[in-house]
Amino acid sequence: MSTTSLTAPTDPHIEHDGTKKTSSGAFDLAHLVAALPGALRKLDPRQMWRNPVMFIVEVGAVLTTALAIAEPFTGGPQSSGGSEIPASFTWAIAGWLWLTVIFANLAEAVAEGRGKAQADSLRKTRTSTTAHRLQTYDAFTDAGAESAVVEPISSADLQLGDHVVVIAGELIPGDGDIVWGIASVDESAITGESAPVVRESGGDRSAVTGGTRVLSDRVVIQITSKPGETFVDRMIGLVEGASRQKTPNEIALNILLASLSIIFVVVALTLNPIAGYSAATVSIPVLVALLVCLIPTTIGALLSAIGIAGMDRLVQRNVLAMSGRAVEAAGDITTLLLDKTGTITYGNRQATEFVAMPGVSQGELIRAAALSSLSDPTPEGKSIVDLAIGCDVTANEPAAGEVVPFTAQTRMSGIDLAAGGQVRKGAGSAVMSWISESEPLTEPVQLALAERVELISNDGGTPLVVATKDADGAGRILGVVRLKDIVKEGIAERFSELRAMGIRTVMITGDNALTAKAIAAEAGIDDFLAEATPEDKLALIRKEQAGGNLVAMTGDGTNDAPALAQADVGVAMNTGTSAAKEAGNMVDLDSDPTKLIDIVRIGKQLLITRGALTTFSIANDIAKYFAVIPAMFAGVFPALDRLNIMSLSSPASAILSAIIFNAIIIVVLIPLALRGVKYRPASASKVLSRNLLVYGVGGIVAPFVGIKLIDLVVSLIPGF
Repeated sequence: MSTTSLTAPTDPHIEHDGTKKTSSGAFDLAHLVAALPGALRKLDPRQMWRNPVMFIVEVGAVLTTALAIAEPFTGGPQSSGGSEIPASFTWAIAGWLWLTVIFANLAEAVAEGRGKAQADSLRKTRTSTTAHRLQTYDAFTDAGAESAVVEPISSADLQLGDHVVVIAGELIPGDGDIVWGIASVDESAITGESAPVVRESGGDRSAVTGGTRVLSDRVVIQITSKPGETFVDRMIGLVEGASRQKTPNEIALNILLASLSIIFVVVALTLNPIAGYSAATVSIPVLVALLVCLIPTTIGALLSAIGIAGMDRLVQRNVLAMSGRAVEAAGDITTLLLDKTGTITYGNRQATEFVAMPGVSQGELIRAAALSSLSDPTPEGKSIVDLAIGCDVTANEPAAGEVVPFTAQTRMSGIDLAAGGQVRKGAGSAVMSWISESEPLTEPVQLALAERVELISNDGGTPLVVATKDADGAGRILGVVRLKDIVKEGIAERFSELRAMGIRTVMITGDNALTAKAIAAEAGIDDFLAEATPEDKLALIRKEQAGGNLVAMTGDGTNDAPALAQADVGVAMNTGTSAAKEAGNMVDLDSDPTKLIDIVRIGKQLLITRGALTTFSIANDIAKYFAVIPAMFAGVFPALDRLNIMSLSSPASAILSAIIFNAIIIVVLIPLALRGVKYRPASASKVLSRNLLVYGVGGIVAPFVGIKLIDLVVSLIPGF
């Protein structure tokens, strides 16, 4: 396949929290009309048999239509159960049965239509890209970038394992990992975000996607996908529903609906022989009408649309679910594993306090900390300067001298002043060793410093010790800067909501246990795993699953791949490695770890929507029984007329009104099936009680009202 410059599926309607919501425009008349041809194509029995309930309705529609055509020639029965029915009755039943099948197909067609429109927009923008393939990567690393030998080929001809060179301004010709270099990449075609991102070799942010554009520098990319199997191909297949398979829950519900349908087919077939003992005849159109009213046609019509819409809601939030099973699993999650940095905290530690040593003025400590940070480009260094300015300490220009950058070996940074003297800030043990090079610290100083460092560490902060040496090399500890991971605003409330859902949250961090405990307490996390290694993550997931829990987690690195594969819901970041994206069953195009919380909500909304509409479908059959059964036998058994509690005008009108309501209610519920039932965090028992009250009772009441109103209209037709 040729790689593409593409436009991601977007939705202009954005929630206040930044997530995208389903457009109400998907339910307007224009979209319904556009989906109608697809609904008619689905009348093909080879497609309909996959939905047993609606297949039975279609068979009934075909049979009733045939009887309606034959009646003028055969003089078919015009009575049922001792009650006269009009000549147009069979045609009316046949027409509304066909509409019932079409409306059911329309629900699925509308759900699929939005995904197909998004897929079409991707296909239209696909253009072949020229790739500069290296003849041999080893020769490139030996000879250097300038003398490397490349051959221009079409991106469609790239094979797994090829190495390509991409320079500023060029499109990346295929999915891969950067194996050499660093570059700024425009990924707006995938994520919809205009801000460029940095991708580099040798880390967890090395993966790039075909169709995105390099904005700066030069990189070598190793192709990690075969032609026709790129990330964009998978995106197209997923958003149009071509790759969607029925989930285990859907299959189980389909089996239940098919079983109920078979039972009611047997019931309907035995009614006529039973009625014969009472000298009554039940016409075939009436039996078909009874069967359609008995079987759960509402949920049978909407079941597929609910599943498609659930995946579509994820796509609109820039999350690709590799299977419907993953979406359902998200709704059943009981344990949620989250990284601390970037998910619970902002990720950049901020200076929050200066703690001076005994005998050192606060101003002296602040000036030294600011002086050593003016040339420090890190977020921590900038936050120290900002905090110093907030304390009315002016240090606007870097002092003359040589900046000493932070290194993993020294674990310190600072400045060597041109006028003599040195200033350092860094880890406590590193600074103490630096000071002790000239003169050992006295015991009181060591105790005072240890007390301040321990106090900050126990409170979840990171201590940064500040010290100076004069021109003669005499050192002095000035104090400690408290750095703190800032917990994101509102995150505690979100975890409280998860707790109300019955979900246990676990924070995973490489920090020590003291820091992890403090952050977990502030954020409202249920538990934490400190100093976590990839093996620790995998062991924790297996332990939770062994206890009967379903586990979700996020990850972006190759070292996260085993845990992502083991988790029931593994959400890989799009910025992560190819290994992580292959291991997970969802990919977050925005690379926002907090979106895992939204994924859980969408999964629960999918399950609740399916349960609510199943409850409604079964409940509304009750009212149809009260409409159809008395109408069938009231002529033979007058006592049954007492069950006609809706006071329907005639048996024919009652049966036709029930069939009309059965068809119309499907169209009415299409928006709800696509949008989903609004989810509110609550325990399972409360959710069940609310659904039974709203959709159970509502499913009983609505048909009584609807059938009565339709009967008032039908009764105006001559003969009814």
